[in-house]
Order: sequence, then structure tokens, then C-alpha cells
Amino acid sequence: MTLTAQAPRAPEPVRARPWVVVAAASGAAALYGLNGSISKVVLNSGLPSPRLSELRATGAMLCLLVIASARTARARRPTLRELPKLVGYGVVGIALVQALYFVAIQRLHVGVALLFEFTAPVFIVLWTRFGRRRHVSRAAWLGLLLSLAGLALVAHPGTGTMLDATGVAAGLGASLGLAVYYLLGESLVVRRDVLSLTTWAFVAASGFWTVVQPWPSFPWHTLRRTVSLTGRLSDLHAPVAVLALGIIVLGTVAPYLLVLSALKHLPATRVGVLGMLEPVLATAAAWVWLREDLTSIQIIGGAVLLIGVTLAQFGRSGLSP
Repeated sequence: MTLTAQAPRAPEPVRARPWVVVAAASGAAALYGLNGSISKVVLNSGLPSPRLSELRATGAMLCLLVIASARTARARRPTLRELPKLVGYGVVGIALVQALYFVAIQRLHVGVALLFEFTAPVFIVLWTRFGRRRHVSRAAWLGLLLSLAGLALVAHPGTGTMLDATGVAAGLGASLGLAVYYLLGESLVVRRDVLSLTTWAFVAASGFWTVVQPWPSFPWHTLRRTVSLTGRLSDLHAPVAVLALGIIVLGTVAPYLLVLSALKHLPATRVGVLGMLEPVLATAAAWVWLREDLTSIQIIGGAVLLIGVTLAQFGRSGLSP
């Protein structure tokens, strides 16, 4: 799952290097997309989704603490004023989003789960208009309608069967949590750089899981298993511990740092649009690896949904695509 389909708004960059942005953001989307298939293999090994979320959050926290302390002096402790929002940002926007995403991909195709999660900008548009009572552009409303139409096509693939209800609910729950992540991030990033902000958010997420499900009860035996990679790679096997390490390093820390480097050259809104590659690449990876095929109706619905989300994102920010 993408930690960020788009990152919280950062200060406007001084200069733009389009090739750097495309390479960094596309690389992040590819790693996030591949991470969905890896995560599904690990989940099918018997590791519960909350435990995988706990492992991912704690591992990423340790990596980011080292990087943040080495690269910036602003990795300081949170102030009392920041603390409530920062805790909510980490618990809801990272811990719960990841756990719900893992539930969704376990019950749905990876690409379908991500499409549900990527509707977060739709909830942000609704909150901006009815919660904050601010003007929302026509482009944003058009994006919202297209997103809902696309979602309806994805949810009803035309096969005569409905998608798993728990998986759909988890995907939409992850979308709501991601919307909270964006909204809280917009206010927190004003006082703290993005790297330090995300580092402390992972500290909050890890702390939350440590309280809810203490480490002494962690099913360590699951990590010692060697499992088939399934699908077209079913003849290959790998230790669950190695796959979990890949989720932490290649599926979390590395793509986040790539997005952060892209944000140095273009505004977060435009970088976020490049992040729309993630569900496309995740669907492709799951099709090649896990044999997860989508119907033509679902593919059309996914394309309509992503166009709608892009319009909603730009329309809310007042920018032109």
C-alpha cells in the first residue's frame, strides 16, 4: 500500500527537475505496487494483518529515526501543541490505514483494494465543503462524480457475484484513514519538515500497536516459515522474515524517501498525481505474479476512478491538471 498516494503539502519548491520527479515518483509507485503482492504472500503465510502492520510500522520507525537524526536537526521531540494531532496522524493515518489495507488485499484483488483506498481525495472534497464550509470548484465535484461512477464499476464487475463485503469495507475504511492522514498532515507540515513529521508519525503508530498487541505475544514462529511465492512463482520459496524485511525496506522506507526527493522539485499535489501510477502498477504486478485478473468492466471503472480522483485533487487545490 502506498503510505502516501500524495504526501502532505510541503512548501513550494525553489526549482523543478521534471526528470527527477518522474523517476523518483514512478520508482516509489512501482515499489509500493510490488509491495501489495509481497504483503499478500506474507498474509497468506498466517501472519495476521494487525501484526504485519505492527511489524511494518516498527521496522520503518527504526529506519526513519536513524535517517532523520542524521539528515536534519528538526527531528526534535514533538511539542505539547503538536502531540494530539501527531498521535492521530500516526495512529489513524498509518497504523489503521495499513492494517485495513492488509485486510482488503487479503480478501480482494490487490488492484481493487488500492482503488477503494485511493478514493481518499473524494472524502477530502466532501469534508472541505461540508465540514470546513469552504468553496469547492466544479472540477472537484466532477471528479467526485467520476470517482463514484468508477467505483461502482469496480465494485460490480459484471460476473454475477459481489465483491467480499469485509474487503470492501476495509478498503473504504483505509480510504477514510488516508483522508485523515492528508488533512492532519496539511497542518502539521507547517511547523515540521516532512521527513521528521513522518518519522514521529511512525513512532506513534508503533507505540499504538505495542499497547494494543504487546510484542511478547508476537507470533515469531510465523517469520521462521518458508513459504511458496504462489501464483506464477509458486515453484519458488522464501522465508517469511525475508519477505517482511522487503515490506519494511523496499515497500515502505525506500519509496517514501523517493517521494520525499520528488517533493524537493515539484508541489505535493503534482507529485501525488504521479502517485496514481501505484494502483496501475500494483494491478499489473498482481496479474503477472499472483494471476489476479480484472474484468474489462473493472479496468474501465478503475480508469474512470483515477481520472475522477485526479480532478478532485486538483480541483480542491485550485490548480490546473
